[in-house]
Amino acid sequence: MTFLPFSGSRAVAAGLVTWRMLRGPSWRRLLPDIYVHVDGHREEDHRMWCDAVALTLPPGAAISGLSAAFLWGADLLPRASPVFVTLPGRARRRTTPRVVVDQRSLSAREITRIAGLPVTTGVRTAFDLGRQLPRTDALVAVDALLHRRVARLPALSSYLDTHKGWPGTARLREVLVLAEPLSESPMETRLRLLLHDAGLPPLTAQHDVHGAHAQRGRVLLGRVDLAYPRWRIAIEYEGDHHRERVHFQRDVARLNALRAAGWLVLRFTADDVLRHPAQTVRLVTDAIDERRPSRR
Repeated sequence: MTFLPFSGSRAVAAGLVTWRMLRGPSWRRLLPDIYVHVDGHREEDHRMWCDAVALTLPPGAAISGLSAAFLWGADLLPRASPVFVTLPGRARRRTTPRVVVDQRSLSAREITRIAGLPVTTGVRTAFDLGRQLPRTDALVAVDALLHRRVARLPALSSYLDTHKGWPGTARLREVLVLAEPLSESPMETRLRLLLHDAGLPPLTAQHDVHGAHAQRGRVLLGRVDLAYPRWRIAIEYEGDHHRERVHFQRDVARLNALRAAGWLVLRFTADDVLRHPAQTVRLVTDAIDERRPSRR
């Protein structure tokens, strides 16, 4: 059974519950007049909070920002995040620990529905996050939405052109130059941006490496996160999922095949990218210097 948030006053008016029942142990108050059954209450379930907040939104409002990205399938939210909403200028609502309000009118074309909830469109969500977040986070968000194909680069560029002068559009313009729809994870984007900002050559994302097989001819040896194909350098981000037994075994076989084909494989973790960026850049730089023909 699914337990969704509901309006207490409407439920009482319909004779489904009483106010005394709502004050009992079977129900949890989420927001003023918004309740959920105790079995459906998950304090850190952002979808539950989106369902609750949506019940309080006036016409013309929508879930937006990082919450909209979450509903589009790009979970970039910090732990216990509030719900982000955009309200039309005529509406009045203060930001609270549970709800962050952006006071700006949306056109009907900028709002869609996901499972019944009013949400900013993929293009509008990418437009907002790409100009409102810090540079790295903005690129992570835009990459994630592009990868899920809820926004496309041409449409996003066109939208930006029709909204010149809005706050943060200069940042978004820079982000679009750096954006990579093939990027498969936030940390992969962060690693690519780290190397870009260090002045290293442009990388190829999600590069397929092929090799020769005596019986089968040209075969796929594996796909690498980032690559310098001309120097046969592969750069991989290692997330927690790589530690799973089956995935680990596949990785070992793939890496052995890449090395046998003459590829140098560099593997980095979140700790390398976030806490030891200079060392990470140095390792990649050394690999390029090792593989690049001498200029002398």
